[in-house]
Parts: sequence; structure tokens; C-alpha cells
Amino acid sequence: MKIFKDTEVRWGVLGVGNVCEVKSAPAMAIVPHSTLVAVMRRDGEKAKSYADRHGVPKWYDNADDLINDPEVNAIYIATPPYAHAELTAKSAQAGKPVYVEKPMARTYKECLEMVKSCEAAKVPLFVAYYRRTLPNFLKVKGLVESGAIGEVRLVNIQMNQSKDPKIIISTETNWRVDPGIAGGGYFYDLASHQLDFLDFLLGPIKSAKGIATNQSRQYAAEDIVTASFEFENGILGSGSWCFTTAKVANKDLTTIVGSKGQISYPTFGDPYVLLETDDQGIQKFDFELPKHIQYFLIDSIVKELLGTGKSPSTGISASRTNWVMEQIVYG
Repeated sequence: MKIFKDTEVRWGVLGVGNVCEVKSAPAMAIVPHSTLVAVMRRDGEKAKSYADRHGVPKWYDNADDLINDPEVNAIYIATPPYAHAELTAKSAQAGKPVYVEKPMARTYKECLEMVKSCEAAKVPLFVAYYRRTLPNFLKVKGLVESGAIGEVRLVNIQMNQSKDPKIIISTETNWRVDPGIAGGGYFYDLASHQLDFLDFLLGPIKSAKGIATNQSRQYAAEDIVTASFEFENGILGSGSWCFTTAKVANKDLTTIVGSKGQISYPTFGDPYVLLETDDQGIQKFDFELPKHIQYFLIDSIVKELLGTGKSPSTGISASRTNWVMEQIVYG
């Protein structure tokens, strides 16, 4: 990869929508050796509003203008997935490192195109799977690696959500349930985080299959999915996701089962980890998360670009997550 010659990462953001209000872009202004210098939306009034509210010096209504701004030396792509491949290619051609929102793209093929674009330009590619850096998820990883539950046997993911849960933005024009824009439905939006963390925790998944259908017919994408998968190390996994359940059935729980115990944790709810073992009984660990949830991942990206660290979420790892989801939903 090209050596990043600057001593500060100066971010330009393409698509300053909801995810940029608190979760991501504000962290770019407070991470050491990082600053947010320009933002872009096709609606210039909204771009200007964001810049004014967040103290960003520049705003644009054209992606090419931001990408080619000489003061911008790294690009964060926060648009819906349909634009990720094209904007990644343009950013890479401009010689600028790329940080892209999840899911990485609509298809595995688009992910490979993005990786190829960045490799050809010799710039790094990062993806916003920030749970790889959060303390509660690192606790899960630490417990597994320390042998707290013995040898890992299997993984189970359970996610039930009613039609209007807090973690889902529900509007008539919600791109998250338009496969042409997002690649799939809420499964692609939410399960991508769960599956990517399991890749980080247990290694790559080598095979996956599933059943996906649309029971409620409220939108174009799938609204219920079941899956089974196998990791390269022989650990087995299963999961079920339904986005039209009763509120009383709402659930967000992943369980890692081992030879001596099990670990359970929510992916989107309260940041706790539950350890249960035959010898020690039940132990609960609670955590506080940063206000800007992507802070730690952005910090790791900045450190990698400046040569002082390494980011755990790359285009290569994120591509694997897209491959798994594609196998499950589309076969």
C-alpha cells in the first residue's frame, strides 16, 4: 500500500445523512490527528446545513468536487450501498484512502470490484464494521480466546423485530428495504454486523445456506431469514431473523456455546456480555460505549494511515461478510 505522507488525516464525507449526525463523522473531528474538512450531499441545502451545524469548513453538492479537493486526503463514503462501488473507484483513482459504510456493497461482485480498485491504486480500503473495536465485543473475543468456555462448538443468532423497532428507521422511502439500493432488506442492514463480528471472532465462514422469503409483503426485500453456516475451523452456526414479529417476541441475542460454558450478548441492545460456565455459574459484564459509536474504529484507521497502528476492518474482511449474506439470501 502507498505510504500515507501526511501527518494528519483530513476527511471528506460523501453522503452526510443520518449515520453522520452522531455515529461517525463527528468522531473524525475529535480523533487525534484527524479532522473533518468537507462534506457532500446532492441536496446542497442539506449539505450546507450539516456543515453549519457541525462546524465543517466546506460543503459540496457534487461528489467529484469533494473527491478532488486537494485539502481532502481521505474519503468516507456514507451513501446507501448502491453508490459504494462507483465512489470507491473514483476516490481510489484520486489516490485517497477509502472508508465505506456497511454493508460494503449490494453484491459480493461489487465488493471484489472495490477491493480491486483500491489495490490497483495502492490505497487502503476500510469498512464501518465498528463492533470489531467496541469494548463489549472485545470482551467476548477475550473470553473465547482465553478458553473461558472451552472449545467453541456452535453459534446461534436470534433476531426478532416488530415492524417499527427503535433500531429500524421506518419510512415510506426507506432504502434499507429496497434490494436495488441496499442489496437486500433489514437482514443486510443488521445481520451484516452480527456476521462480520463472528468472522472477527471465529474466523471466516466457508459455507452458508439459508431460506429467505417475504411473508408480510410490505416491501420488496426479504423480511424473514433462517440460516446455517460452517466456519473454516469446523465450528457450526445457525441463525434466524424476522422483522415482522409481535413486540413481545422481540429478541436480539447471539450465543457462543463451548465445551465448558457459553457466552451470550446482544448486538444492538444494552452493551452487556453474559458468561455462564459449569464451574463458575453466571457472570455479567456491563460496558459503556462512546457517544460516537464509530470512534474507536475511526481512531484505528487514522493510526493505520499514519503508520502507528492497524485497523481490524478491511475491504477483504467485509467482502467475506457480503459473500455469506449472499449465500444465505440468494443461494
